[in-house]
Amino acid sequence: MNSVVIVGRLGQDPEIKYFESGSVKAKFSVAVNRTFSKQNPVTDWFNIEVWGKQAEFVGEWVKKGALVSVQGSLEVNRWTDQAGNPKEYPMIKATSVSFVGSKRDSAMGGQQQPATAF
Repeated sequence: MNSVVIVGRLGQDPEIKYFESGSVKAKFSVAVNRTFSKQNPVTDWFNIEVWGKQAEFVGEWVKKGALVSVQGSLEVNRWTDQAGNPKEYPMIKATSVSFVGSKRDSAMGGQQQPATAF
């Protein structure tokens, strides 16, 4: 079984591509923190690709810094470059992308909203 679930923040706004066939693809990266200790946190970056209605959702609502949950499967694209060197590009092919946390966090793209005085 090949199933992946990650929760993290977008590193940049998604890249959206529309095809003549009517298909839509969104690509973005997500940073996920692993904390072995508070002094030495490690951040893993995951490349994400999502298609169809989920890609449209991502393009319209998900922005840099947003805290999201991504579900899908891990794929590793392999090829040989022009110099004959083997290359690999791991990516998560998402089936679901959803906001995690508060509505304000999602709307602000994960950025802190300034405090207001009454």
